[in-house]
Amino acid sequence: MKPLKISHSAVTSKALLRMADSIPGAWIGIRIAGLLLLLSGWKSTAVSRLFGLSRQAVVDWVGKANRQGLNSIYDVARSGRPTRLDRVAQGKLEKALAKSPEQFGLPRSRWDGVVVVEFLRKECNVELKPRQARNWLKRLGFVLKRPVHRYIQASNKGVARFRRGLKKNSTES
Repeated sequence: MKPLKISHSAVTSKALLRMADSIPGAWIGIRIAGLLLLLSGWKSTAVSRLFGLSRQAVVDWVGKANRQGLNSIYDVARSGRPTRLDRVAQGKLEKALAKSPEQFGLPRSRWDGVVVVEFLRKECNVELKPRQARNWLKRLGFVLKRPVHRYIQASNKGVARFRRGLKKNSTES
């Protein structure tokens, strides 16, 4: 099998090195370095082993470089999965987070993922998982705080009963 060659005239060592100086980002740098190695005669298998990638990823880099030239270095924005929260629901959630959950009939004093899920189900008819709800809290600029634990003291009556039970058990052994 003959080695892959980069045939696009704009993809040269000098042009790639200029791009490496001007563009921040690790993956872009890795792509540039991989293409530089391929231009200097390395085989795609060796480049893939060096960077811990699949050989097919390197082959894809070469194909994209041959089609697009230096523009193949840049990442393309991907759309991703559409959100379940529309603008109206986002606005409602953001306004609600400024208030206490108790004002919306939720039996909690602080917002967390589970409370946000309950609010969205009740107010906006939107079903989310707690993890996505926590992501929305973070996206809207809210930080989850550690919960405040209050320990309830036992009554004197309960303490006395506990001690009597302890003494009964300890004498039997």
